[in-house]
Amino acid sequence: MGLTREMLRDVRKLDEYDLRRLMIIARGLLIERGGWVPEEQRGTGVTYRQQMVRCGKPQCGRCPHGPYWYAYWREDGRQRSRYVGRTLPEDAEGGT
Repeated sequence: MGLTREMLRDVRKLDEYDLRRLMIIARGLLIERGGWVPEEQRGTGVTYRQQMVRCGKPQCGRCPHGPYWYAYWREDGRQRSRYVGRTLPEDAEGGT
């Protein structure tokens, strides 16, 4: 299945939050299928990336919040993540 013109048109209409989600999904699929290994994962095994987060409150007019730093790694064949904070610690390498 290829990308249709309609799909490309719909992607161009996405807001920044949904574009970031699409990038995360596409990146994850590429990694899962063995088609790509991010540079930051080649040496350390831990990837740091910033994310915007929705709080889930129905009346929140400020969503999404952030960006916040999260650490990602693989453990026992599963992807794990942990909230790092608003700033990346100095000893952390490879923020994306």
